[in-house]
Amino acid sequence: MNKKIEVGVLGATGMVGQSFVKFLEGHPWFELTWAGASDRSAGKKYADATSWRLDGSMPERVAALTVSDCKPGNGAPKLMFSAMDASVATEIERAFAEAGHLVVSNSKNHRMELDVPLLVPEINPDHLQLLAAQKSRGWKGAIATNPNCSTVALTMGLAPLMPFGIQTIIATTMQAISGAGYPGVPSLDILGNVIPFIGGEEAKMEIETQKIMGTFAGDHIQPLPAKMSAHCNRVPVVDGHTVTVSVGLRDKASLAEILAAYQNYTSVPQQRNLPSAPKKPVLYLPEENRPQPRRDAFRENGMCVTVGRLRECPVLDYKFVCLGHNTIRGAAGAAVLNAELMYSEGLLD
Repeated sequence: MNKKIEVGVLGATGMVGQSFVKFLEGHPWFELTWAGASDRSAGKKYADATSWRLDGSMPERVAALTVSDCKPGNGAPKLMFSAMDASVATEIERAFAEAGHLVVSNSKNHRMELDVPLLVPEINPDHLQLLAAQKSRGWKGAIATNPNCSTVALTMGLAPLMPFGIQTIIATTMQAISGAGYPGVPSLDILGNVIPFIGGEEAKMEIETQKIMGTFAGDHIQPLPAKMSAHCNRVPVVDGHTVTVSVGLRDKASLAEILAAYQNYTSVPQQRNLPSAPKKPVLYLPEENRPQPRRDAFRENGMCVTVGRLRECPVLDYKFVCLGHNTIRGAAGAAVLNAELMYSEGLLD
């Protein structure tokens, strides 16, 4: 690539927006040249409008950017990453799509719309074909989304098992406090405690999993015909969502066959050598006490999902533990990888 593609971030001053800023720094294909935020931040330098909450310092080049309103125009590039809060994302993202921008969103608002792809590039790159159906809305551009952070970890952990026919899924999450944003969960509620409720999370995991692992059917996705039950919990971990999973399969397979499926798993992002794609998208760890958030969440720059403790399940067929970094693979990194897939498909020309 002779010249980098200019990109913008909607909601750039928030926690997810900051994750985009950090993840895009030094990207070989994309250059962040535009930052959008609320009216109270517009017109300020990014450094003055943002209370930086991530490890390390704010990138100097981005610190000097002038923040714009989250409205089309104002020099906004074609490719926009959205870190907008759900309370305002619908109208803002649609306005940019109508104006001809390609919006790659981390927000939940459009995920389950029939003509909007819900992407995990290793699992469903063919779902990008849904973008053509959005032309019927009269939009000059389009919207693509990435899933809920816990759903990414779960579906990546399940992906190597798809050839065996997934029929039943029971998943229990132990979700990091960074997933609640800033200021997040009060310390007296979470320290030394487990909160067995995250509003809307269980329903999102159940329906998003079925869409992601479903089949492209022309102008919509035929959901995965599997029964899915999710239990979601907030735990006192900073980064990394852990999921314990039991799965029932259509085709019976030996433990050795399941292990081989994990160890040999690769997909389109690896085959195309996309810049943010992990070399091992699903990394199986043989130790009996892994994966662990503190030790494994940042593997492959936070972009792979680690799996361990595979064993037979006395209720279903197999059970295992999987772990994904919720603000990288579950948010900013996921969206950037989606955009890289789109570029590899010629959708950013």
